[in-house]
Amino acid sequence: MLTNLFPNLKLDDLWEATTETLYMTVLALIGTLIFGIILGLLLYLTSKGSLWENKYINFIIAAVVNIFRAIPFIILILLLFPFTNFLVGTIRGPNAAIPALIIGAAPFYARLVEIALKEVSKGVVEAAQSMGAKTKTVIFKVLLPESLPALISGLTVTAISLIGYTAMAGVIGAGGLGNYAHYYGFMRRDFDVVFICTVVIVIIVFIFQFIGDFLSSKVDKR
Repeated sequence: MLTNLFPNLKLDDLWEATTETLYMTVLALIGTLIFGIILGLLLYLTSKGSLWENKYINFIIAAVVNIFRAIPFIILILLLFPFTNFLVGTIRGPNAAIPALIIGAAPFYARLVEIALKEVSKGVVEAAQSMGAKTKTVIFKVLLPESLPALISGLTVTAISLIGYTAMAGVIGAGGLGNYAHYYGFMRRDFDVVFICTVVIVIIVFIFQFIGDFLSSKVDKR
């Protein structure tokens, strides 16, 4: 049926491109979650009036986060080619895109983590400290659990951005739906391929949004 409506579409190629996009998105999202939470925690903990207040460290981390957030993703990929080649051994394919995806998305998510942590009531943190809770306990028993709904919502937003990043990465040979739409659709003027790739990307975005909203509502105690 699809081949009748879209004569230039090859289902095997579409399936391969879709799995590559999901592969890049999921792996990059895991890396973004880890590094984003670490950076976000450091931004929060070293800020004024927080547990590890240190304006110098806070300034350095904030500067790094802001610089990488300011670089357009397509340029960031190009800048990271030497690093990617050293790390992965190639600058083409889904694996080669993952370092750039993480480096591009983690600073964005870090800011969302910082915002989520700042929404936690200081009274709750102070109550935990007054009962003798150590910093580790405050982080893992108070800050992260209390901010979990916002952290999941922020991760959902980041995941959707990552899907868009994978499409851009595909244009320069990373594979996935972006690569398939560009090289096998746009370059050959087969716009039915471009259209169906767009539809699949939109469906993936809706799926991630649904999962994120579902998880956020499940953990929200309010």
